[in-house]
Amino acid sequence: MALVVLVGIGVYFEFAKLVLAFTDSLAVIAIWLVGGLVYVTVACLTLLILNSPYLGMTGAMVLIGGVIGTDVGAYFAGRTFGGPKIAPKISPSKTWSGLIGGMIGASGVVAFFLVPAIDTSDPDATMSGALLSSFLYGSVLAIVAQSGDFFESWMKRRAGVKDSGSLIPGHGGLFDRTDGLIAVAFASGLFMVPALGLIW
Repeated sequence: MALVVLVGIGVYFEFAKLVLAFTDSLAVIAIWLVGGLVYVTVACLTLLILNSPYLGMTGAMVLIGGVIGTDVGAYFAGRTFGGPKIAPKISPSKTWSGLIGGMIGASGVVAFFLVPAIDTSDPDATMSGALLSSFLYGSVLAIVAQSGDFFESWMKRRAGVKDSGSLIPGHGGLFDRTDGLIAVAFASGLFMVPALGLIW
C-alpha cells in the first residue's frame, strides 16, 4: 500500500512537470493539475481498495497482470506482424497487430484468474462462458491500457520530451512505466463507485 502511494506521488510529480512544459497559461495549468490529481488519485485508491483485506489481492493482480499481458502481447505481435500504425504522430511504434496481441495477452491473464474460479456446481457456469468473459474483459482492459499509453505519449509530444522522467535509468520515469496501469485502474475505479453504491 505504501508503494502505491509513493509511486502515485511520483507519477503526479512527473505529470505536473509535463504540464508545465507544454503550457504557460495559469488557467490551463490549473485545469490540468486538478484533472491529473483526480486521475492519479482515483487510480491509486482503486488499487488500494482492490488490495484491501476484505477483497484480497485478486482484483489488483488481475489489473496489474492484465496490463503486463497487454504489454507483452503487444510487443511480440507488433514485432512479429508489424502492419499499419494506430496513431503514428503520437506513438510511432504502436500497430493494430500489436493491439490485437495485447488483447489476447490480457485475455490470457484474465482467464488464468477467472477459469479456476468457476463454480462447477452452478449449471449456468460453463467453461465457454468463462473464456468469453475473459476475452471481453481482457480486450477492454488492453484497449484502456493502450489508451493510457497514448495519452502519456501525447503529453510528452506536447512537452517536447522523450521520457516523463529519469528516475529509472534506461526506462524513463514512473509515469512511463505505469501509464497503462493508471488508465486501467482509473477506469475500473469509475465503474467501482456506482457498483459499491449499489452494494451499500
